Amino acid sequence: MPSSVDLVAVDPSLVAEVWPHARSLVKTAIERTGLSNFASIEAEVLNGSQLLWLGWNGSTIEAAGTTQLVKIEGHKICVIVSFAANSPRSRWLPLLAVIENFAKAEGCKSVRLVGRKGWERILENYRANYVVMDKELA
Repeated sequence: MPSSVDLVAVDPSLVAEVWPHARSLVKTAIERTGLSNFASIEAEVLNGSQLLWLGWNGSTIEAAGTTQLVKIEGHKICVIVSFAANSPRSRWLPLLAVIENFAKAEGCKSVRLVGRKGWERILENYRANYVVMDKELA
Protein backbone atom coordinates (compact mmCIF):
# COMPACT_ATOMS: atom_id res chain seq x y z
CA MET A 1 0.00 0.00 0.00
CA PRO A 2 1.50 3.38 -0.95
CA SER A 3 2.58 5.51 2.00
CA SER A 4 0.40 8.59 1.58
CA VAL A 5 -3.17 9.43 0.73
CA ASP A 6 -4.38 12.82 -0.44
CA LEU A 7 -7.95 14.03 -0.29
CA VAL A 8 -8.95 15.77 -3.49
CA ALA A 9 -12.20 17.43 -4.49
CA VAL A 10 -13.39 16.31 -7.90
CA ASP A 11 -14.13 19.19 -10.24
CA PRO A 12 -17.91 19.00 -10.87
CA SER A 13 -17.23 19.12 -14.63
CA LEU A 14 -15.32 15.81 -14.29
CA VAL A 15 -17.53 14.04 -11.78
CA ALA A 16 -19.42 11.98 -14.40
CA GLU A 17 -16.12 10.37 -15.44
CA VAL A 18 -14.95 9.68 -11.90
CA TRP A 19 -18.27 8.74 -10.27
CA PRO A 20 -18.29 5.09 -11.46
CA HIS A 21 -15.02 4.54 -9.55
CA ALA A 22 -16.25 6.11 -6.30
CA ARG A 23 -19.92 5.16 -6.40
CA SER A 24 -19.68 1.93 -4.41
CA LEU A 25 -17.84 3.56 -1.49
CA VAL A 26 -20.37 6.38 -1.26
CA LYS A 27 -23.21 3.88 -1.52
CA THR A 28 -21.69 1.84 1.31
CA ALA A 29 -21.56 4.93 3.53
CA ILE A 30 -25.18 5.81 2.83
CA GLU A 31 -26.45 2.26 3.31
CA ARG A 32 -24.65 1.85 6.66
CA THR A 33 -26.64 4.64 8.23
CA GLY A 34 -29.96 4.55 6.42
CA LEU A 35 -30.15 8.33 6.97
CA SER A 36 -30.30 9.27 3.29
CA ASN A 37 -31.54 7.97 -0.01
CA PHE A 38 -28.60 6.92 -2.19
CA ALA A 39 -30.39 7.80 -5.45
CA SER A 40 -30.84 11.38 -4.21
CA ILE A 41 -27.20 11.63 -3.16
CA GLU A 42 -26.06 10.26 -6.51
CA ALA A 43 -28.25 12.74 -8.41
CA GLU A 44 -26.92 15.65 -6.35
CA VAL A 45 -23.30 14.61 -6.89
CA LEU A 46 -23.88 14.30 -10.63
CA ASN A 47 -25.67 17.66 -10.89
CA GLY A 48 -23.05 19.47 -8.80
CA SER A 49 -25.18 20.10 -5.69
CA GLN A 50 -22.78 17.94 -3.68
CA LEU A 51 -19.01 17.86 -4.01
CA LEU A 52 -17.29 14.49 -4.44
CA TRP A 53 -14.06 13.91 -2.49
CA LEU A 54 -11.57 11.12 -3.13
CA GLY A 55 -8.85 9.72 -0.90
CA TRP A 56 -6.28 9.02 -3.62
CA ASN A 57 -2.94 7.28 -3.07
CA GLY A 58 -1.63 7.81 -6.60
CA SER A 59 -3.02 4.60 -7.99
CA THR A 60 -6.28 3.73 -6.22
CA ILE A 61 -9.18 5.33 -4.41
CA GLU A 62 -8.93 4.50 -0.70
CA ALA A 63 -11.81 6.70 0.45
CA ALA A 64 -14.71 8.64 -1.00
CA GLY A 65 -17.21 11.05 0.39
CA THR A 66 -19.53 13.90 -0.43
CA THR A 67 -20.16 17.31 1.06
CA GLN A 68 -22.85 19.90 0.62
CA LEU A 69 -22.81 23.57 1.55
CA VAL A 70 -26.08 24.70 3.13
CA LYS A 71 -27.33 27.88 4.75
CA ILE A 72 -29.16 27.56 8.05
CA GLU A 73 -30.36 30.65 9.90
CA GLY A 74 -28.03 32.78 7.77
CA HIS A 75 -24.94 30.68 8.55
CA LYS A 76 -23.17 28.62 5.92
CA ILE A 77 -22.43 25.05 7.03
CA CYS A 78 -20.46 22.31 5.28
CA VAL A 79 -22.30 19.02 5.75
CA ILE A 80 -20.35 15.81 5.30
CA VAL A 81 -23.13 13.78 3.73
CA SER A 82 -21.16 10.57 3.24
CA PHE A 83 -17.68 9.20 3.83
CA ALA A 84 -16.37 5.64 3.55
CA ALA A 85 -12.99 4.03 3.11
CA ASN A 86 -11.49 0.70 2.24
CA SER A 87 -8.24 1.28 4.13
CA PRO A 88 -7.32 1.58 7.82
CA ARG A 89 -8.68 4.62 9.64
CA SER A 90 -5.17 5.92 10.34
CA ARG A 91 -4.69 6.50 6.60
CA TRP A 92 -7.83 8.56 5.96
CA LEU A 93 -9.00 10.12 9.23
CA PRO A 94 -6.45 12.99 9.02
CA LEU A 95 -7.88 13.81 5.57
CA LEU A 96 -11.00 15.28 7.15
CA ALA A 97 -8.86 18.35 7.92
CA VAL A 98 -8.87 19.03 4.17
CA ILE A 99 -12.67 19.28 4.23
CA GLU A 100 -12.48 21.50 7.31
CA ASN A 101 -10.03 23.83 5.54
CA PHE A 102 -12.26 23.87 2.45
CA ALA A 103 -15.25 24.78 4.61
CA LYS A 104 -13.34 27.59 6.30
CA ALA A 105 -12.25 28.95 2.90
CA GLU A 106 -15.89 28.85 1.76
CA GLY A 107 -16.93 30.95 4.76
CA CYS A 108 -18.64 28.15 6.65
CA LYS A 109 -19.42 28.53 10.34
CA SER A 110 -19.02 24.81 10.95
CA VAL A 111 -18.65 21.33 9.52
CA ARG A 112 -21.51 18.99 10.33
CA LEU A 113 -21.52 15.21 10.11
CA VAL A 114 -24.58 13.05 10.61
CA GLY A 115 -23.72 9.40 10.78
CA ARG A 116 -23.17 6.35 12.89
CA LYS A 117 -22.57 6.76 16.62
CA GLY A 118 -19.02 5.44 16.16
CA TRP A 119 -17.96 8.77 14.62
CA GLU A 120 -18.39 10.36 18.04
CA ARG A 121 -15.57 8.23 19.48
CA ILE A 122 -13.01 9.02 16.80
CA LEU A 123 -13.53 12.66 15.83
CA GLU A 124 -11.69 15.02 18.15
CA ASN A 125 -13.08 18.55 18.38
CA TYR A 126 -16.50 17.39 17.16
CA ARG A 127 -19.26 17.02 19.68
CA ALA A 128 -22.68 15.46 19.56
CA ASN A 129 -25.15 18.34 19.82
CA TYR A 130 -28.12 16.25 18.77
CA VAL A 131 -29.06 12.65 18.34
CA VAL A 132 -31.20 11.05 15.70
CA MET A 133 -33.50 8.50 17.27
CA ASP A 134 -35.83 6.04 15.60
CA LYS A 135 -38.55 3.80 16.93
CA GLU A 136 -39.48 0.83 14.79
CA LEU A 137 -43.22 0.48 14.41
CA ALA A 138 -44.84 -2.93 14.14
